[in-house]
Amino acid sequence: MSYLEEISLRGQDANPFFRMMGIDIISYAEGQAVLSMDVRPDMMNGDGWLQGGVYTALADEAMALALFTVLKENEITATISETTSFYRGVQDGTIVAEGTVIRKGRRVAFTRGVVRRPGEDGECLAESSASFAVIEQR
Repeated sequence: MSYLEEISLRGQDANPFFRMMGIDIISYAEGQAVLSMDVRPDMMNGDGWLQGGVYTALADEAMALALFTVLKENEITATISETTSFYRGVQDGTIVAEGTVIRKGRRVAFTRGVVRRPGEDGECLAESSASFAVIEQR
């Protein structure tokens, strides 16, 4: 069973990291994915702000899920590099990550992730860009 079939059938339970972090799947299709997560006290850094790696991890998962929607059946991926710019901290509430495939080549794919507060006018909290190896399985 493919990862997307697992997600479709089991939702959050298809990915142990989603379950651990409380990540909810909002949507995914055609090079796009949207995930959301409630900010919890155990995710804070020592100063009481959401730890930056949480933004990056949520964006990474949204970008990876978006990429899965455009992979061929025999392809898998591995992150090559990822860069995140942080714009604003949060201490509570819900955050949403939107992942988009910018370009998928035969061997490398490029993606963008935006983390924001929910809603159309949601404030941008962080942006990520990542490149993934596209690996053909035989």
